[in-house]
Amino acid sequence: MFALIGLGNPGAEYATTRHNIGFMVLDAVGGALRMRFKRQPGEYTMAEGSLGGEVVLLVKPLTYMNNSGAAVAEVLERCTPERPKILVIADDFHLPLGRLRIRLRGSDGGHNGLRSISYHLQTSEFARLRCGIGGEGMPVEKQDMAAYVLAPFDEREEDTVRKLIGRARDAALETVVSGFESAMQQYNRNTI
Repeated sequence: MFALIGLGNPGAEYATTRHNIGFMVLDAVGGALRMRFKRQPGEYTMAEGSLGGEVVLLVKPLTYMNNSGAAVAEVLERCTPERPKILVIADDFHLPLGRLRIRLRGSDGGHNGLRSISYHLQTSEFARLRCGIGGEGMPVEKQDMAAYVLAPFDEREEDTVRKLIGRARDAALETVVSGFESAMQQYNRNTI
C-alpha cells in the first residue's frame, strides 16, 4: 500500500499558488489513474485505487500547510494494521523551478508542512518528492518568502510548471510501480 500525500492549502484563493504544487501534482496523478477525490470524515480528501498490484491512496490534507501533519497522522492511523509506504509531495523554493528531488528522509528544509508531518509522526524518516519552485522573483529576505510561496506562478513560468507537474506525476507513479530507488535514479538528475 502506498499513500501519496500532496501538500497545499484548501480553497480557490490558493489553488494556483506555488505552495500548492503538491495538490497540483496529486490532481495529475489522480487524472492518470482515473481516481476521484472524496471528502473524508477527517480533515482531508482522499482518492483510492490501484497501480501495479499496489493499493494507492492519494491524500490532500485540508488542515492548511502548517498543520498538515495532523491529517497525515490521522490517515496513517486509519490504515492499520498495514501502514502504507508514504511519499509526501511538496514545494521547495531552494530548488530551481522545474527541478525534482526525491529523498527517503531528511530535514524539513524550512518547509512548515514537512515540519508538521515530522512533528506529528515523531520522525523525519518518510520519503518526500520536492518540487522546485525557486525563480527569478524570489525575495532575498526570509520574511518576504511567505508572500512569494502564496503567490501564483508568473505567466512566463506556466510552461515550465506544466512540465514540472507532469514529471512529478511520473516520478510518483514510478515510485509506486518500481520503488523509490528507481524513481530517484530517473528523476533526481534530470531537469526540464
